[in-house]
Amino acid sequence: MAKASGKTSGAKKSAATKASSTKSAGKAGRPPKSAAKGRKASAPDGEELLKHYKDMLLIRRFEEKAGQLYGMGLIGGFCHLYIGQEAVVVGLMSAATGDDSVITTYRDHGHMLACGMDASGVMAELTGRSGGYSRGKGGSMHMFSMEKRFYGGHGIVGANVPIGTGLAFAEAYRGTSNAVMAFFGDGASNQGQVYEAFNMASLWKLPIIYVIENNQYAMGTSLGRASAQPDLYRRGESFAIPGVQVDGMDVMAVKAAGEKAIAHCREGKGPIILEMMTYRYRGHSMSDPAKYRTKEEVAKVRKERDPIDHVRDLLLEHKLTDEATLKDIDREVKAVVTEAAEYAQQSPEPDPSELYTDVLIEV
Repeated sequence: MAKASGKTSGAKKSAATKASSTKSAGKAGRPPKSAAKGRKASAPDGEELLKHYKDMLLIRRFEEKAGQLYGMGLIGGFCHLYIGQEAVVVGLMSAATGDDSVITTYRDHGHMLACGMDASGVMAELTGRSGGYSRGKGGSMHMFSMEKRFYGGHGIVGANVPIGTGLAFAEAYRGTSNAVMAFFGDGASNQGQVYEAFNMASLWKLPIIYVIENNQYAMGTSLGRASAQPDLYRRGESFAIPGVQVDGMDVMAVKAAGEKAIAHCREGKGPIILEMMTYRYRGHSMSDPAKYRTKEEVAKVRKERDPIDHVRDLLLEHKLTDEATLKDIDREVKAVVTEAAEYAQQSPEPDPSELYTDVLIEV
């Protein structure tokens, strides 16, 4: 694979060459050195960039509202926000088609919205209402949409990776050209079941993209303290799976890497790993005060690396739009989120009879 706004790892690359690769961008959301240069590239089509801006802004505003509702006690249980990581799923979904499948972990609201799931249905599920995607019984971590080929939201760390591998097996078995994207974090990359999935996917040349959303801190432990090999894009080397490290704060770099990875899968070359160097602004979940990093570190990333501000700057710098249009988009997005929050609060709670539906019973 050619380099994609970062570094590349492949089974045939010599050990000496791999050892000399530029080190991971592990501090405060910095991109690989080669990726940082990509920010000076010529601007893409204005219409495309505006769509990315709107899609990322929808996720940002939705998550901010979800955080507010959680604080008000309207969302219970666990709630993991995607604020800061929006460019990863928006960029990858812009490279996919409606026939490709997505599966992810519990930080999943952004993935649902990027797949085209309705904001009102997602918010209603967060609040445990019958108008939600799982009729109010799944909550934040357990939403699905067969129509959008979104297969969850999974609460167990790394558990979605073998399930995603199974989805890819189904595509290969049926002889389709569809790809599967399995998202998981830097913490989950150390799970044993992940490597079992890697092995099977490589043996059977399954059309799956393993997307490691490296937000630097897993559940609260920095990458350098938790992973003996911090260059996560290299984790597939012993399974002959190529890997690419990508600037996950640059939506266009993500899209470019996604297009190459999907082509790799469609051509029958088997699995590939994309390590997205990203950063979450909030704690691991709403209950996490994130005292393992400084406020100054987070503020620095927001100021210098924010994926939405980056697109906004590109649009204005290249005169692809104006401030008035961006304000209109912001108002439109806020209206969608406000409507979703109102719908969620007005939708009734599930009827008690729903307690026994959708439960497997062996007869």
